[in-house]
Amino acid sequence: MPVGAAATGAKPTPSFGHALVCFLGVFLFLAVGLFLFDISIHTIMFFCLLWTGVNAKLIGRNYTEIRAMMSQGIFSALPAIYIFILIGMVIASFMHSGTIASLIYYGLDLIDASLFLAGSFVLCSAMSVATGTSWGTVGTMGVVLIGIGSVVGVPLPMIAGAVVSGATFGDKLSPISDTTNLAAMSAGTDLYRHIGSMLYTTVPTFVIVLLILLYLGSGYSEHTLPEADIAEIKQSLASGYSLNPAVTLLPLATLLLLGAWRFAAEVSMVGSILVASLIAIVYQGHPVIDVLNALWSNSPGDVGNESLNALLGRGGIMSMAWTLFLSLMALALGGILHGAGFLKALLLAVIVRIKRVGSLVTATIASGFIGNMGMGEAYISIILNSQLFSGAYEEKGLDKALLSRSVEEGSTLTTGIIPWTTAGAFYAATLGVPVLDYAPYAFLNFLNPVVSIVMAFLGVGLLQSWKPEPNHIASKDAARLS
Repeated sequence: MPVGAAATGAKPTPSFGHALVCFLGVFLFLAVGLFLFDISIHTIMFFCLLWTGVNAKLIGRNYTEIRAMMSQGIFSALPAIYIFILIGMVIASFMHSGTIASLIYYGLDLIDASLFLAGSFVLCSAMSVATGTSWGTVGTMGVVLIGIGSVVGVPLPMIAGAVVSGATFGDKLSPISDTTNLAAMSAGTDLYRHIGSMLYTTVPTFVIVLLILLYLGSGYSEHTLPEADIAEIKQSLASGYSLNPAVTLLPLATLLLLGAWRFAAEVSMVGSILVASLIAIVYQGHPVIDVLNALWSNSPGDVGNESLNALLGRGGIMSMAWTLFLSLMALALGGILHGAGFLKALLLAVIVRIKRVGSLVTATIASGFIGNMGMGEAYISIILNSQLFSGAYEEKGLDKALLSRSVEEGSTLTTGIIPWTTAGAFYAATLGVPVLDYAPYAFLNFLNPVVSIVMAFLGVGLLQSWKPEPNHIASKDAARLS
């Protein structure tokens, strides 16, 4: 406990050494449990919670305070939990309305296996920019692309990586994205100044990723299905659904239009669920009870094709249970790490030693990644790192848009490639591909931070805004946060 903490009523905080031990313990639990013994990640998270709770107790926090920290961690991400539930309903309703079936049916006519990965990336990028939601993109277009790609023969981890890359692209750049707005607001910069700053690093990365996916896709140029197989798949779909796109694509159009009109993601999803359910009952002729029950737990389709039956039976609130429980535990863990001061103690010791701009950008991005790993949610990481690094950027004379860019590249981009974050768990559950399988192919997510760091050390796109003060780079941070 810092000197005078008891006398002033200040909350006890950990030392850097204690914070480091706490974090290393969490990472050790995860690494050994996941990679050495293949233990369920939910069980590992339980022991991580015990570990951090004990460490919080050791610095003087009582059980009531620790429980309040866990509750606050979950409360801060309630919007994400609402979306978890709604996405499961969106997928199930889109299955019953024939929306997914129609996209696969007509998409098969346009498929070129050699361009499939690059096309998936571009398509998901466009949809996520238009809707502002990576989760909505993965839960709709991502599911369709997984279905088509599995039929064509492109490896699912590659498809999932391309989908997640494209979905993250829009989540990072769209003016209606929650993380884009949150990063700009937290760093104290204009929204469009923030987006303009990100273009410096994101456009080159987009081109690099596109070229990589074109190269990888060229290895599957001979995987296009014979016409007879395509005809069989289309016949199976047509036997189970009425596939007039003017009707079946209305739920997707509803989702896109409401998003473009800047309705909240939850409102857009509810609107698409209602439209899809109505189409499923009136146009597809599915029993009302079956459609309503599917919103809770969908059942396999019946189109005479085993693979399609499994795909068309996905979705429902229950399908998100694994993801939801993991997210709740990860958010509770993050609540303790943040609330007890372990993360702040760890990062402050790094900030006071930074002198170069390239090192500052690197530390900001790395801090976002560490924050995601520790707290399981990008929202908290964005807010906390904007606060921690604000003074350092100011004293270096750097534009606040550079801070917001670095924070988002460390937080928004990396959350989808960590298995126990809300985003990573959601993508894995929705696409049916484990995070560790698709992460090597989510090129945008890990190349964009690398490009940003390289550019910072080269002095490119640093957005100087005013003359640096002569003080030490972290003097304000040290005074404000210690």
